[in-house]
Amino acid sequence: MTDRNPLIAGNWKMNLTLLESASLVKSIRDHIQDLDGVDVLVAPPFTSLATVKGIIGNAKILLAAQNMHWEQSGAYTGEISSVMLLEAGCTHVILGHSERRMHYQETDGMIDMKANAAVQSGLTPIICIGETLQDREADQTYEVVRKQLEGSLETFMQNKTLPSSTILAYEPVWAIGTGRTATPAQAQEVHHFVREWIAETFSRETADLLRILYGGSVKPDNVKDLMSMPDIDGALVGGASLKAESFIPLIRFREQ
Repeated sequence: MTDRNPLIAGNWKMNLTLLESASLVKSIRDHIQDLDGVDVLVAPPFTSLATVKGIIGNAKILLAAQNMHWEQSGAYTGEISSVMLLEAGCTHVILGHSERRMHYQETDGMIDMKANAAVQSGLTPIICIGETLQDREADQTYEVVRKQLEGSLETFMQNKTLPSSTILAYEPVWAIGTGRTATPAQAQEVHHFVREWIAETFSRETADLLRILYGGSVKPDNVKDLMSMPDIDGALVGGASLKAESFIPLIRFREQ
C-alpha cells in the first residue's frame, strides 16, 4: 500500500460573491498555516477564480474550476477552456459532477473528452462518479459505477495509461445535498471496487497512487469515520465548504 496524502476539497457550486469568496479563503488560509499531511483545495465559481488565487498567494491551497469545455477556444457561448483556467491560476478541474450530468445532460463521452483535454493542458481532473438511489435500490451500484468509469476514462483506456495524479470522486447521487450519507462501510466498498478496477484496467501502481475522494453530505461529525477507511483518500465537500466554521474542522479532521 502506498501512502496517499488526504485531500479535502470544497466545491462552492453556484454560491458566494466576490467579497464572500475572499472572506472565506482568507479564513481558510489563516487556519491552515501550521497544517501538514493534508492537501486543501477550493473550487469557486468562475467569476471568483482570479480573486481567490490572489488571496491564496503562496499558501498551500489548490485552486480548481467546477467545469470546462474540451476545446481550447471557439464558438461555445457560455463555456470556458483549460487555457483560460490555467491563466486564472487553476491546477485542477472538477468534471462530471452529478449535477452536470443531471441538469446539463453531460454524458460519459463528454466527460472523457474533457478529462483528456484537461490532462493534455496540464490540469489535474477530478472526475466524479456515483449512482442514484434507484440504482442502489436495484442493486446496480457497481454496474453503474463501472459503466461511468469505462465511459469517462475511455481515451485513457485506449492509450493504456492513466496519470496517477488523476483524482476520482465517488459521490452517490442520493447523498448529495440530502443530508443522507453513505455509511463508512458502504463508501469503502465502492472505493475499493473503484481502486481494483483501476488496478485491473491500468496497473496496480496507478491504483495505489491514485486518490479517490468521497462526496455526499460530508460534515465535521462524520468526516473522521469516513477518513478512517483504507480506500477513502479525502472528501469532495459541498455545503459544508461554504463556511469556515464547518470546512476548517473537515480539513483538520485528525484533531477531532
